[in-house]
Parts: sequence; structure tokens; C-alpha cells
Amino acid sequence: MSEKKKGKLSPRQKGVIFLLISAFSFAVMALFINLAGDMPVFMKAFFRNLVAIIMSYVLLARSPEKFRIKKGSLPGLIMRASFGTIGILANFYAISHTNMSDAMMLNKLSPFFALVTSIFILKEAADGFQWAAILTALAGAVFVVKPSFLFGRLGVSGDSLFPLAVALIGGICAGIAYAFLRKVTVNGERPLIVVAFFSTFSCIILIPFIIFTYQPITPLQLFYCAMTGVAACFGQIFISSAYAMCPAKEISIYDYSTVIFTALLGLIVLGEVPDWLSILGYAIIIGASVLNYLYNNGFIKFGKKAGNSDSAK
Repeated sequence: MSEKKKGKLSPRQKGVIFLLISAFSFAVMALFINLAGDMPVFMKAFFRNLVAIIMSYVLLARSPEKFRIKKGSLPGLIMRASFGTIGILANFYAISHTNMSDAMMLNKLSPFFALVTSIFILKEAADGFQWAAILTALAGAVFVVKPSFLFGRLGVSGDSLFPLAVALIGGICAGIAYAFLRKVTVNGERPLIVVAFFSTFSCIILIPFIIFTYQPITPLQLFYCAMTGVAACFGQIFISSAYAMCPAKEISIYDYSTVIFTALLGLIVLGEVPDWLSILGYAIIIGASVLNYLYNNGFIKFGKKAGNSDSAK
């Protein structure tokens, strides 16, 4: 209590800030992926993690504990890396084979699946208000990305159904990966170890695919790929730190801010102007996030809360 009076941030507040920084970093990553142009998805995914390996290894080498993995963390690290790698590849495949807004929409289901998975892995159950906030933010994301299977046609063809199913699998796997991320970090594992393990695991898995799909790239594409990796590294570090600070049920909603950051970067860099449906979506997302934040901090009362997470660390 005395620390809060001195102006220090609570674990929940730190988690929100870290997740917002992570969301911005991943929006920057998406921009550089876009600028990299026509390349095999395996190469983009490889470079995304290669730079993260270099950065995380340098930081770990300068840390007191170096590369030591906490006892009992390895199973969770493997699960986080496995589902995370599948999620990345599925998302990249979907973006390459279907409407990007469709792929983005289904990938934005990952916070929802993180919340659901946390119920079984971490026993962190959300209450009614938090469920409502998550679903409201998801509805806002629908207006922002305007998936064509809702806003352009009544159904999907057989050719379009498979990549959409892959995109959904990507969102599910990403959500499961985030739940395991919190599991290992809440048990004391360092976020840098999580980033280094995940990036190394992914690059090793991708090497055979790189060999069979390799194609020459320009120096500019190489630069964009490198910047993709830098942004991804910061995104991974801060999202690991965020879920170490607070349960997914209380902060996963802020991951939707990636949609807003992506739209702003698109406007500034690519000259993409959002339409009225997107603006409506932004308002819904921001509104749900603000209400959820006020509720979790006790400014809004709605029945019995699922628990006080300030003690969760």
C-alpha cells in the first residue's frame, strides 16, 4: 500500500504498459513484413526470429544468470515455442493465401484463446464483466478489419475455406502459446530466456523449409527483414514481461491495441485512411479497454469479481 502511495506502479499497471509496448512493436513488425514484399513465408518467419536470437543472446550474456534456465521451466518453454511457431507459420500462410483482413481477424482471436487456455493451465477464471469486455473488444476488431466473410459475401468458397481454417488454427496456437508463456514466467523464468528459447527453437525448425524454398532477396528486403526481427524481439520481450506481471484475463484485452497501432502506421507510412467502420471499431476497442481497466482497478463494481490479481505475480 505504501508503495502505491509513493507513485509506484502495481503489477497490473506494469502488465498493461508492457503489453501496449509489445502491441506497438508487433505493429511495426507487421509493417516491415509488408514492406519486405514477395518472399517465401518461411524466410520471413526465419528472419523474424534470427534477429531476436542475436539480440536476446547479447542481453543474456550481459546478465548475471547468463543462459541458465530455471528448474522446471523446460516443458513450458517447449510448449510455448511449439505452439508459437505453429501460430507464426499459420498466420503467415493465411496472409499469403487469403484476404489479409480475414487472416488478421482470426489471428486476433489469440487473446480470447489465451484467456480460455489459462482457465485450464493456470486456473485463472475470468468473471462475467471481463468476458463481456473481451467479447466487446473482439466485436470492435471485426469492424476494424472487416473480414470479407462477414462484410463482403454470405459464405466462403472451398478454395478460401482452407487458409481461413489455417488462420483460425494460428490464432488458437498463439493463444495457447501466451498461456504457457505466463505459466513459465509466473514461476520465475526470465522473459529473455523465453524469447531466446522460442526464437532458437523456431529457427532450427524452419531451416529445412528455408533450404527447399530459398530464393534470392535484395539488400532492401534484407534490411526490412532485419527490422522485422528487431521489432519482433522487442514485442516478445515486452509480451513476456506483461504476462509475467498479470493474469491473461486482466490484460489480454489490450493486445487489441495492435489493430489501432497498425492502422496508424498504415496511415502515416502507407497513406491508408481508415473508413467509418474502422473508426467505429477503434472506439469500441478503446471503450472496452478503458472500462476493463476501470473495473480491474475497482472504479466500477459489477457483482463479485473473480479475484484480486494484484497479488498475482
